[in-house]
Amino acid sequence: MIPIAIGSDHAGCCLKKEIKEYFQDKGVQFKDYGVETRESVDYPDIALVVAESVARGENRYGILVCGTGIGMVMAANKVPGIRAALCHDIFTARAAREHNDANVLTLGERVTGAGLACEIVETWLRSSFQGGRHEKRLAKIKDIEARYCHGKCLKERE
Repeated sequence: MIPIAIGSDHAGCCLKKEIKEYFQDKGVQFKDYGVETRESVDYPDIALVVAESVARGENRYGILVCGTGIGMVMAANKVPGIRAALCHDIFTARAAREHNDANVLTLGERVTGAGLACEIVETWLRSSFQGGRHEKRLAKIKDIEARYCHGKCLKERE
């Protein structure tokens, strides 16, 4: 099975640890892209390595944690092929997968408790893209991405 990428900045490392423990309890394979301490790091650096690993297919999905989840979602969505979603509840976690085929989940340690975060992760992982009417919308997102890629897409840089 392809593992799930997980990463955090210093403001999300404690919640990331809780999610990793949840994964270990459930037997979910994952690859940790850091960090483990509260020593300051720049969230775009972590978002980039996790998002690129998902875009290349090295990891099936990605989970990113920072203080609010906002910085991580913004940075991850700059990588072609990534559809990152910031979720604060079960409903948005399910909709992100079912309607938007999100392949990266972002969470905020300062706004989401560990118990709820693990429920969000579980819901997000158990949900799947519904296709149908959502296919057309997803194609439009891909068209926007292609319009602004300008030959610098991930696959073309390799």
